[in-house]
Amino acid sequence: MTNPTLLNDSVILITGGTGSFGKCFTKYVLEHYSPRKIIIYSRDEYKQFVMQQEEPFRSNARIMRYFIGDVRDKERLERALEGVDYVIHAAALKQVPACEYNPAEAIRTNIHGAMNVIDASLDRGVRKVVALSTDKAVNPVNLYGGTKLVSDKLFIAANAYAGTKDINFSIVRYGNVAGSRGSVIPFFRELIARGETVLPITDYRMTRFWISLEQGVELVIKALEEAKGGETFISKIPSFYVKDLAKALLPDCRTVETGIRPGEKLHEIMVTTEDAPNTYEFEKNFIIYPQITFNSRQVPDLSGRPVPEGFSYSSGTNSEWLTVEQIRELLKDVHTN
Repeated sequence: MTNPTLLNDSVILITGGTGSFGKCFTKYVLEHYSPRKIIIYSRDEYKQFVMQQEEPFRSNARIMRYFIGDVRDKERLERALEGVDYVIHAAALKQVPACEYNPAEAIRTNIHGAMNVIDASLDRGVRKVVALSTDKAVNPVNLYGGTKLVSDKLFIAANAYAGTKDINFSIVRYGNVAGSRGSVIPFFRELIARGETVLPITDYRMTRFWISLEQGVELVIKALEEAKGGETFISKIPSFYVKDLAKALLPDCRTVETGIRPGEKLHEIMVTTEDAPNTYEFEKNFIIYPQITFNSRQVPDLSGRPVPEGFSYSSGTNSEWLTVEQIRELLKDVHTN
């Protein structure tokens, strides 16, 4: 956090704000800043009710607002965004099988919803919009990834419509957060709790990046601080083998290889060789700059350096790897529902 006053006296709206990210981000903001108002925008009134009972949201009730709405509803978004300074767009249909079976619904939320957030932010005088992306948007092999690729392109191109308005749009990209719902850690823990001693691995070569929810939040803060428009921010984080995760969770377990699932990749990739000409490396992150310059503010931060020709950033070819012992230590801080 290089700017300790960035969000002071500001109004922040988080779409999908009752999710794991939304709660963690809100807690971070309440701990480090003094915002005027935080608006949780989501469509599930029960999750909003539950969130209101939790700390520190309950003790900060005077600045917390809970807005029932769907990103599919542009009119509702326009009402919610009145007077908002910063928007964090975390709402999405994320489950790969659900998106495959309900493609029209995924398109309505992930693509049309993105367009609504963009249009409403432009019309209501929002200053900055940061949209959450995913590794699955890179060289997508499933519909969820395809919709998020389109969403990313929409947010980048939105900078072309800013005109003289003091607004910019940027993206943060990371893979599965350690311990998030539907990911492998809670799945393995559930099997172990049932007394299973054999853990299924879809492919022994499979790798993933390790990122905590807190690291994801810090990347969004970085984007809020530094973005000029159109950047994609990516953290430098270690890789691990899924088979090593199984050993860290259950040291004496046996594993069985079950075969890769539809829509699943062997490795997470964040920067492709095609992205390399527009990618700069910094101490703790990469930034992919847009191929098209939409305004005069979109210039690379020269404190970074261009990545080499042919560079890519993949969990399978990463330079930093976690050992079984390191994974076991990190798991102590990973809480799953």
